[in-house]
Amino acid sequence: MHRIAGWRRAVLWPFGMLLQLWGRTLRFDTSPEDLRNYTRREEPVALVLWHNRLFLSAEIFRRFRAGRPAYALISASQDGAWLAAFFSLAGMRAVRGSSSRGGREAANALVEVLRAGHDIGVTPDGPRGPCYDFKAGALIVARRAQAPLLLIGAEFDSAWQLKSWDRFYLPKPFSRVRMRCEYVPASALESRESAAEHVAARLRALNPDRAAAPAGPAA
Repeated sequence: MHRIAGWRRAVLWPFGMLLQLWGRTLRFDTSPEDLRNYTRREEPVALVLWHNRLFLSAEIFRRFRAGRPAYALISASQDGAWLAAFFSLAGMRAVRGSSSRGGREAANALVEVLRAGHDIGVTPDGPRGPCYDFKAGALIVARRAQAPLLLIGAEFDSAWQLKSWDRFYLPKPFSRVRMRCEYVPASALESRESAAEHVAARLRALNPDRAAAPAGPAA
């Protein structure tokens, strides 16, 4: 399990503050229905978003889920260590692991987080893709904890895309982001196979992407 500590964490601090300020300049557009879904408070939820929208995660929790402890599933790799350190600066906590390293322990930890009444965030195509290839780990965790999903959508008016496996989005400062959010109750997750197909299709539909082709057919 890789971790960032000491002088490396100190070096990361100003970079993390810069990214926080960057996120606060973004103009989020949400419909009244989407806003109601984002701000549901009656139960803990699993927020699900594609890996290339991960830049928005801290700002989503700050704007819509403030006051609720939030945990993100982050890879046990060295890259994941840097991401976990950044999230900690943004007030989010990390559960380390992935489908390839520490997956079972991470899934058990996420179930316990939900049962304790806290939110979690999951990228179903992470940590290494392929891009938009939906892995059912989030569904397994939510089903075990009997928790609903919040499917996150984001469409950018102006953004850079990195040449990474996921074509990672960096929205330009002060740009507009159209935010969507769809609520999937725990009762809709009972059939694992049909639920996975439905959630994957809806997540693709909520995230129109003209620059990178999705791994499967769009809904």
